[in-house]
Amino acid sequence: MRHDNKHMYDLCKQHMHSYVLAETHDGSKLDGIVTGLDDEYVYMAVPIEPHEIQGNMESDQRHFDRQYGYGPPGYGYPGYGGYGGYGGGYGPGNRFKRLILPLAALTAISILPWY
Repeated sequence: MRHDNKHMYDLCKQHMHSYVLAETHDGSKLDGIVTGLDDEYVYMAVPIEPHEIQGNMESDQRHFDRQYGYGPPGYGYPGYGGYGGYGGGYGPGNRFKRLILPLAALTAISILPWY
């Protein structure tokens, strides 16, 4: 590991499994949960955009309708959503996407409140 990455590595390790704001050398700011870390990269779960969540819910509904024969997409009981009624799938995997950032690209990382 390069010496200049050591500081970022230590910060990411300190904030493992925390909701953070990461800033890169180009000025981009990303919020997400630090899920992993190695000598070169930090792995984060970042929230997907609301339109992506809706797309996942519609896709889950179509899959459910096809699999169980409940008619055309959108047909069925409101609120259940073919397993998509709870945010688009089987858990947080459909509400977050994985982002891999090089430690060398980070200039700052700070913890954010969950609320």
